[in-house]
Amino acid sequence: MLPHTLIFLPRRPEMAFAYFPHTDEDVKKMLGKAGLSSMDGLYADVPEKFLFKGEFDLPDAMSETEVRREFERLASMNTRLKVFAGAGAYDHYSPAVVPYIFSRSEYLTAYTPYQAEVSQGTLRYIFEYQTMMSELTGMDCSNASMYDGPTSAAEASMMMLACTKRKSKVLLSETLLPQVIEVVETYAKYHGFALTVIPHVGGVSDKEGIIGRLAAGDVAGVIVPGINRFGIIEDLSGLAEAMHSSKALLTVYSDPSALAVLKSPGEWGADIACGEAQSLGIPLSFGGPYLGFLTCRQEFVRKLPGRIVGETTDTAGRRSYVLTLQAREQHIRREKATSNICSNQSLMALYVTVYLSLMGPEGMKDVNSLSYGGAHYLHRRLLETGRFEEAFDGKPFLKEFALRSLIPADRLQEELLKAGFFGALPLGDGIVTFCVTENRTKEEIDALTDVIASIGL
Repeated sequence: MLPHTLIFLPRRPEMAFAYFPHTDEDVKKMLGKAGLSSMDGLYADVPEKFLFKGEFDLPDAMSETEVRREFERLASMNTRLKVFAGAGAYDHYSPAVVPYIFSRSEYLTAYTPYQAEVSQGTLRYIFEYQTMMSELTGMDCSNASMYDGPTSAAEASMMMLACTKRKSKVLLSETLLPQVIEVVETYAKYHGFALTVIPHVGGVSDKEGIIGRLAAGDVAGVIVPGINRFGIIEDLSGLAEAMHSSKALLTVYSDPSALAVLKSPGEWGADIACGEAQSLGIPLSFGGPYLGFLTCRQEFVRKLPGRIVGETTDTAGRRSYVLTLQAREQHIRREKATSNICSNQSLMALYVTVYLSLMGPEGMKDVNSLSYGGAHYLHRRLLETGRFEEAFDGKPFLKEFALRSLIPADRLQEELLKAGFFGALPLGDGIVTFCVTENRTKEEIDALTDVIASIGL
C-alpha cells in the first residue's frame, strides 16, 4: 500500500451512523422486546414540559488541528488565580512523577478487580492505600474508597446507626464544613434518620452541648471536625469517653494531610474517621476530582461500605492480595449491602498512594511546616493592614484561619479577584477565611496584603 493511499470502506446501508453499533433492525427488535413501537415510548414517563423540542446547537465537524485550536482558545479564556482559599479543597504541590505514573494505561483503564488472579497490581495498590490511610488516621481498617469527603461523612453517619442499632439520631457539629452538613442532611432525609446540628461556641464544637444530648438515649453518634470550617484545630479531649459511656460512637472528619503532624482520630479515641483526601496532592481542577476516605476500628469493619483488600498467600506460598470484604450490592443481597457505591473509585486512591509513597513522613511534615509558616505570616500581615480583626482570638490553626473583615466581604473578594487572587471566602457575620499552602511564596503573600492595604475602608 502506498504511504498516502486513502481507503474508503463501504458503509452498511442499514446503519444510520457509521460509528454506532446498532442497526435500525437492531433497534426495532429491542423496542419490540420492550413492547414499544418507537424510541419516543422510552420517554413516555417524562413530563412533556421537560422534553427538548428544538434543534441542538452543535458545531460542524472539525479536523484534529481545528479541534486542538478550539480547545486552546477555550483554555485561554480561563483566569489562573493564586489560591489563598481552602474550605476543604487545598492547593498542595504534587510531584511531577505522580501524574506520570497515574496516567499509565494499565491504571487508567483498570476496572473493579473482580478476579484476583488477574488483578494483583490493582489489588496491591488498593491494599497500600488502605494501609497508609489507616496509619494516618490511627485506625485499624480502611475502605477504598468514597466519592468525596461529604459523602464519606454521610456513610459514616449510617455506619454509626448500623453499629449501635435501635438508635435513630446522629449529631453534627456546626463547625463542620457547610458542604459536609448539607450532604449528610440530604442522606438523612432520604434514609429516614434524625439529624441534629449542634451550634458552635466561640468557633469550636460545643462539647458540653453534644454531651448534654446523650441523656435522651437515642444518639447513635456524633461527627466533629479535627480542623474546623474556621481553620481552628479542635480539642476533642474527653469526647470519646463521653460518647462511649452512652454507647454512642465518635466520628472525626479530618484533613489527612494535616494528620501527618496533628493528633490522629485514633489518638482522640474515635471509632470512625472520614474526610476528603484531595489534600494529598490531588490538583485543584474546577471542582474535582475528589476522594473520600473512611476508616474505622476493627470491631466495626463489617459495617464499612465499599470493599476491603486483604493480604494472603497463594498455593505456592507467595504474597498475594484478594478482596477480603465486599459489602457492595453487586456482591451480596441488596438489602444486606452497606452501600451502593459501585464504580471503581480506586483511581484517585492510586494517585494518593503514589503521592504518599513519594513524600514519606518527612516530606509530609515539611508540607505542613511550610504551610504553617506561611499561614501565620499572612495572618500577622493582614492584621497589620488595619482591615481585619481577630474572629476567634487565641485559637490554634495550621494553614487556614478566619478573620473579621472591616471591608465588606463581597467587595474584598472582588478586589482580590481583579488582582489575580482567590481568597477571603465569606462565612457570614463579616468573617472571611484565608488559607496558605506550601505552594504560596512570601512574595505572593506580600502582594496579597499590599492589595488589601490599598482598599479604602
